[in-house]
Amino acid sequence: MEKTTHNIAYRFRIYPNREQEVLLEKTFGCCRFLYNQMLNDKIREYEASKKMLRNTPAMYKKAYPFLKEVDSLALANVQLHLEKAYKNFFRDPKIGFPKFKSKHKSRKSYTTNVVNGNIQVEDHRIKLPKLKWIRMKKHRDIPVEYCLKSVTISMEPSGKYYASLLYEKTDCENQAEEFDYEDAKILGID
Repeated sequence: MEKTTHNIAYRFRIYPNREQEVLLEKTFGCCRFLYNQMLNDKIREYEASKKMLRNTPAMYKKAYPFLKEVDSLALANVQLHLEKAYKNFFRDPKIGFPKFKSKHKSRKSYTTNVVNGNIQVEDHRIKLPKLKWIRMKKHRDIPVEYCLKSVTISMEPSGKYYASLLYEKTDCENQAEEFDYEDAKILGID
């Protein structure tokens, strides 16, 4: 019984109100700021000691209290993205060293994870951490057996907002159909 899992994403347009737009902008900005701060500190530590700095978002919240206003899981994902960029560089230097994120050129997005039901999806709305319910145009149904893992919120240059919902789907590979022997008529030959 070998089970394989694969991920599938659904992208839906969301319609935040003005208050939610302000918090989304703050979150995009905080994620970019934290990424750049963590990258800068990693570079300084490496230049000084030739050691890899293990920094976390929590280390920055005292010096930068505005980081407490946004979704902490979004900030945790910043750390994961930066560490992945570092690992990719050391695995294959041709990929290039992680770059600082520009305020004007970088993509406005952040990812948050599902923890203890903090994200909920209904027919025409989605509940996200710190944002409460946001109107959403859900143009397709998601099978009930799919398990929601994370949501990436992004803003296009046009000003439109989208939510990409990442689901995990589990399949049983190479399985024979379960056969019900209770009602089967079996003929045995000796």
